[in-house]
Amino acid sequence: MALNRCVKLNDGHLMPVLGLGTLVSEGVPKSKAGEATRVAIEVGYRHIDAAYVYENEEEVGSALREKIADGTVKREELFYTTKLWATFFRPELVRPALERSLKKLRLDYVDLFIIHVPITMKPGEELLPKDASGKVIFDTVDLRDTWAALEKCKDAGLTKSIGVSNFNHKQLEMILNKPGLKYKPVCNQVECHPYLNQSKLLEFCKSKDIVLVAYSALGSQRNSKWVEESNPYLLEDPVLNAIAKKHNRSPAQVALRYQLQRGVVVLAKSFNEQRIKENFQVFDFELPSEDMKTIDGLNQNLRYFKLLFAVDHPYYPYSEEY
Repeated sequence: MALNRCVKLNDGHLMPVLGLGTLVSEGVPKSKAGEATRVAIEVGYRHIDAAYVYENEEEVGSALREKIADGTVKREELFYTTKLWATFFRPELVRPALERSLKKLRLDYVDLFIIHVPITMKPGEELLPKDASGKVIFDTVDLRDTWAALEKCKDAGLTKSIGVSNFNHKQLEMILNKPGLKYKPVCNQVECHPYLNQSKLLEFCKSKDIVLVAYSALGSQRNSKWVEESNPYLLEDPVLNAIAKKHNRSPAQVALRYQLQRGVVVLAKSFNEQRIKENFQVFDFELPSEDMKTIDGLNQNLRYFKLLFAVDHPYYPYSEEY
């Protein structure tokens, strides 16, 4: 892994600063995630971000193994992330959930295993367990106990690093202040883009040596299951487009470069071969500080993924300012 394109995590492992997101929108065949992974590895991506709940780890794993088998890349050059879904937060369910992902992937270990959301749901096979009235059924689990089970997965060599996702700063504090903490989270993966730039959370994470990883860095796909249709399209923003034009770049490249220069690890999701290539061309230009300030000024704390189904959950992460 090219060192200048990696960040050193607080446990000593290296994470490539640009990754491919693999969540497939409803109505898109799961095979697209495998195709995108193949193309991305050929282009030079080494960081692949996936999750159990995306239900496409077989396809992604198959692409990884194919690229390893044909000599494009070695396993140790790849950085693969999977996530522990909310129905597996009881401590005794954590390792079996990771083993299930590994089996789908046909890999011996993942590079990063993270708690997907701080919201605990009723255990079982249903990804979104609902009652008769259609409300999601929650579960009561202390996330510190879940965290201890992730630590054991790291000790067992099933994952190199462990982290969290969609946590606010108080929830991070809760893990960091856990009695008997063995490993700090290496990262907090959150929605982050010029309309929601997470400056306070980023500052907090940096102060604790936790990497902020940005998802939906290009705004969001219109996935009606999670996102309101009426949200503005980030990539159509006139300010972003003017800066892109000035540098002879695409708005997506500018949005990605913005994050890299803030010290954020950024995930880019595309299933279009041309855009996968284009999104990787962010290491050969720099945004001057006035452009960075202008992009900072686009922030409007606009969240695409609000997790509204969990707004009544005691661990709902977005009631806090950051």
